[in-house]
Amino acid sequence: MDQPIYLDHNATTPLLPQVAQAMRDAMEVYGNPSSNHSLGRAAAALVERARRRVADLLGCTPQELIFTSGGTESNNLAICGLARLQANRGTHLVTTTVEHPAVDQVMSHLEAEGHEVTRVRVDSRGRVSPLEIAEAIGDRTVLVSVMHANNEVGTVMPLAEIAQVCRQRGVPLHTDAAQSVGKIPTRVDELGVDLLTVAGHKLHGPKGVGALYVRQGTALSRILHGADHERGLRPGTENVIGLAGLGEAAGVVAEDLSAHAERQRLLRDRLQRLLTEGLAPGQVSLNGHPTERLPNTLNLSFRGVEAAALLAAAPRVAASAGAACHSAAGGTSSVLEAMGVDPEYAQGAVRFSTGRGTAQEDVDQAAVHILEAVRSLAR
Repeated sequence: MDQPIYLDHNATTPLLPQVAQAMRDAMEVYGNPSSNHSLGRAAAALVERARRRVADLLGCTPQELIFTSGGTESNNLAICGLARLQANRGTHLVTTTVEHPAVDQVMSHLEAEGHEVTRVRVDSRGRVSPLEIAEAIGDRTVLVSVMHANNEVGTVMPLAEIAQVCRQRGVPLHTDAAQSVGKIPTRVDELGVDLLTVAGHKLHGPKGVGALYVRQGTALSRILHGADHERGLRPGTENVIGLAGLGEAAGVVAEDLSAHAERQRLLRDRLQRLLTEGLAPGQVSLNGHPTERLPNTLNLSFRGVEAAALLAAAPRVAASAGAACHSAAGGTSSVLEAMGVDPEYAQGAVRFSTGRGTAQEDVDQAAVHILEAVRSLAR
């Protein structure tokens, strides 16, 4: 069977060859990074090298990075760690209606503990208004959490403007940047955020590793209990092999971020053009912002066609009916529902996301398969 055309890089990315090699090399360094002998120091050196490379990508100091098991743990540490520490001062949190479950479900958990959460709506393109964030902040608000870029439609949020609002009100800002790191600039000072989540497997690194940027002076309480690893905020022996891969991935993507983004934008726009021109007017529509979105992300709705059936009819194309993390649940995407997308179109929404290994030929072949599937199902 022919290899699938992989257009699901927002779900996960394949390891870059350099990353795989760095991980193989790290397998030889078996010491515990906390051990004070030569083998332990060698392992600790790999961990700290990775910390420096991720810090360079984000524009922060290595001391401001906490390594975790991935984006979900980073989000939990940021949100629960701050909310619980500040509970005596206030119990109100602000977020949006289109957050990833790794943020939204954390908010729901805190609601069950007695916190109040305001979920600010987005517009029809998936963007939240800084003015509405400002209106949602009250005297007892202790945290605002707004994703940098949406995982389903790719819309990029106006974080710098939101950060300005938060600074004026003295409220920390967290962003889940799992989808944006490695695709667009995510420099913490330019964004103005106090906490930022990184997931290794979204930038051609390994699964099971991630990081949380914690701006100097931002206090968190630990959510796991054990020894004093990672500034006492994340107990557990570091995943040396995985972190070596994460550090290598961060170094590689930093080298050509702008050129890579432009290449992905061209591929994305080519796929959109091929699919739009190959179907009747009104049969396909774009979900998300036409310009303020990730350069690799294309979410299209095919009217009168169910997304799952469409992908089943085009087995050569590996894409997502909604987000991979919860597409199996079926039904209409909560993100598209929050954007007010017509249900007739929402049920036919497919997310295509390109990556570093995507070629123009892949996009062209994928368009042929998708068009054939849509035409067969729409008869």
